Amino acid sequence: MSFQLPNLAYNFDALEPHFDSKTMQIHHGKHHAGYTNKLNSAIEGTDLEGKSIEDILKTLDMSNAAVRNNGGGYFNHCLFWEVIGPNYGGKPMGALADAIDKSFGSFDEFKTVFSAAAATRFGSGWAWLCADSEGGLEVCSTPNQDNPLMPGECGKTPILGLDVWEHAYYLNYQNRRPDYIKAFFSIINWDAVTAKYNKA
Repeated sequence: MSFQLPNLAYNFDALEPHFDSKTMQIHHGKHHAGYTNKLNSAIEGTDLEGKSIEDILKTLDMSNAAVRNNGGGYFNHCLFWEVIGPNYGGKPMGALADAIDKSFGSFDEFKTVFSAAAATRFGSGWAWLCADSEGGLEVCSTPNQDNPLMPGECGKTPILGLDVWEHAYYLNYQNRRPDYIKAFFSIINWDAVTAKYNKA
């Protein structure tokens, strides 16, 4: 069974003015589709075929650039589309809110730490909020399409991710990455993030 490009749960223009329709269309239909197709080509006929994307990434040979880049790109974007949506933003509730307060001191402090991780990632990459099996939280960032599941990364489960590759924001924000990061907080689907936290 090869990997499929997931359908978005909302229209391309649903996240405006925060994320513009044109960027969403290119990001999903070109970039994510490209990672999906190249991942399928990279694993075809290998012992990775038929495995879940999580299992592939957790046991990845990091020197396998095709699977590292495209498997990471596939997984990272799948998570990205799930944790954003129209009419969201605000703050998390319940167990996740408690964990954020415990790990960072407050939601505002978490925002500061996460935003700094996204803003200071040199070149292309991602900022992540990750959970461990004890319920603890950590912010980290990874280069390119790497993610926390991969060997040598933070080894925790990513529950929120922000794409800081220029293709994610340049049409709308040009070089103003901090404005893009700020806009991201207006569309985070905390229900989806909480579900991932509970599962982790």
